[in-house]
Amino acid sequence: MIAIAPSILAADFARLGEQILATERAGANRVHVDVMDGHFVPPITIGPLVVDGIRELVHDADGFLDVHLMIERPERHVEAFAKAGADSITIHVEATPHVHYAVKAIHELGLKAGIALNPATPVDSIVPLAGTVDLVLCMTVNPGWGGQSYIDGSETKVAQLKRVFPQAAVEVDGGIDANTAPRAAHAGARLFVAGSAVFGASDPAGAYRAIAESIAAD
Repeated sequence: MIAIAPSILAADFARLGEQILATERAGANRVHVDVMDGHFVPPITIGPLVVDGIRELVHDADGFLDVHLMIERPERHVEAFAKAGADSITIHVEATPHVHYAVKAIHELGLKAGIALNPATPVDSIVPLAGTVDLVLCMTVNPGWGGQSYIDGSETKVAQLKRVFPQAAVEVDGGIDANTAPRAAHAGARLFVAGSAVFGASDPAGAYRAIAESIAAD
């Protein structure tokens, strides 16, 4: 499966429903929700109330809510996001000493579980999780700020993750657009988070299609 998940972090929240609908009509069936707490990363963004607010809009279109927790001790909050309508929850290996417990808690709530790692975090740090997660998120920028440029060489880590986690989907997040997405796809990525490249464009639907076409042409 290959899917592009527009990240609402870059959306105009005054027009959030309208912009999600536009990308759905362009073919998006996955929405990415970046949650930041002001501790694990400096910014503060959104919480379960926003997930609950868009759940019907996404699920009525047979879409998937992909929640990415960039927060400390995420195991304390997974239940709230599950109740709000998340379909998957991804946590950072750097954010908790209880990674296995957190992954187990997500699965017990009936959700897909993902593990994320920052650009400077080696793949070796999550090898013990092989076989226990449904997706692995490779940050291709340092987390916390939208609009950053893709870190060159990220494909090497993507390829490593694909080898270590052959049964999990490898997701990339950060600086993904029509130029960088094919590079990550060639290395083995199958899920692509795109924020500024989609919602920062004058035509989000057209920008979404351009990324999809660039991956298909690779």
